Amino acid sequence: MPENRDTKGIIRHVAEVIIDELKLEDVTADTFNPDMDLVDELGIDSMDLATIALVLQDEYKITIDEDDYPKLKTMRLIAGYIEEKIAAKN
Repeated sequence: MPENRDTKGIIRHVAEVIIDELKLEDVTADTFNPDMDLVDELGIDSMDLATIALVLQDEYKITIDEDDYPKLKTMRLIAGYIEEKIAAKN
C-alpha cells in the first residue's frame, strides 16, 4: 500500500498511476490539476478508468465498485473515495 495515506498523498499517487497507465507526457504528479475532469478535460474513457481503478484497488487493498465509476471524475474525488474505503475497513 502506498505510504502516504493523507488526501494530498493519495492525490499525488492517483496522479502517478494515471500518468503511468495512460502514458501521459508533459505532465507530472506535481503539475497535474487534482480538480481536472478526467473524462471531459483529459478524455479518459471507461476502459481507462477501469484500468486505473484496478491498479488502485490492488495498491490500496480496497474494492472500487463499477457503479461508483461515474462519481470518480477528478483525482480529488478519487482520493476522497479511497479515504472513505480505507476508513471503512479500519
